[in-house]
Amino acid sequence: MASTSKRISTITKLVTLAIDIGGSGIKGILLNPTGQPIGERLRIVTPQPSTPKAVLAGITELVKGMGTFDRVSVGFPGVIQQGQVKTAPNLDQSWPGTNLVGELVRQLKKPVRAANDADVQGFGAIKGKGVELVITLGTGFGTALFINGALVPNLEIAHHPFRKGKTYEDELGAPALKKVGKKKWNQRLAQAIETLDHVINYDRLYLGGGNAKKVTLELPPNVTTVSNVAGLLGGIALWMNGAANKSSSASRRKAQSIRQPTPSKRQSKA
Repeated sequence: MASTSKRISTITKLVTLAIDIGGSGIKGILLNPTGQPIGERLRIVTPQPSTPKAVLAGITELVKGMGTFDRVSVGFPGVIQQGQVKTAPNLDQSWPGTNLVGELVRQLKKPVRAANDADVQGFGAIKGKGVELVITLGTGFGTALFINGALVPNLEIAHHPFRKGKTYEDELGAPALKKVGKKKWNQRLAQAIETLDHVINYDRLYLGGGNAKKVTLELPPNVTTVSNVAGLLGGIALWMNGAANKSSSASRRKAQSIRQPTPSKRQSKA
């Protein structure tokens, strides 16, 4: 019994380093066992070209200014299976086949878990009831679907045809926003929200990612924007669950208790 109590006590003191890898920026924050931020969120610009070697070196540099931690959660802009990168549409084309988890364990000397960035953001946003869809509006167009708090793995709506023979990512990614402007981009987003409602019949839709702040349209009652920091706060769920693609009732209860402040930003050297 004493051994069990000691093990539980150790777990409740663990500090998690949450990292969010994006096409334009890499962010990091330390989280206490309940998912509350410890200190500032730090950010660096994603190296160009965004090769595995350059991005991993950037993460190592970012982590130097963040203090001590016991484990690492990573949100990655692509499909992750068994710790390996399967797709990375908004990073360098050399990423597929990279053992992201293995490389970070080697560099950081800590246990690491990784999942798709939209999935991780979803864990930080969802309520754990009914059908919940999460969309990340960033360099690309990320999606995550949850059924009563359980993640449906490897969902890639981004690359499904949306309009005029183009995909959701083609029409709503950062390049499209820059090309057509905020007004037309919002019109496209309104159409996407309506289409996805008919296809998925979600109870709630959450809009996150760096470009969620560009949303100006009047949203339906069951659609809300969430802080971009959810992509980091959700990282605690990867360690609450037995696996990155499953959610337990305990993790859902903790996820609901996570508040989403807007931490101050500090630029680190790449």
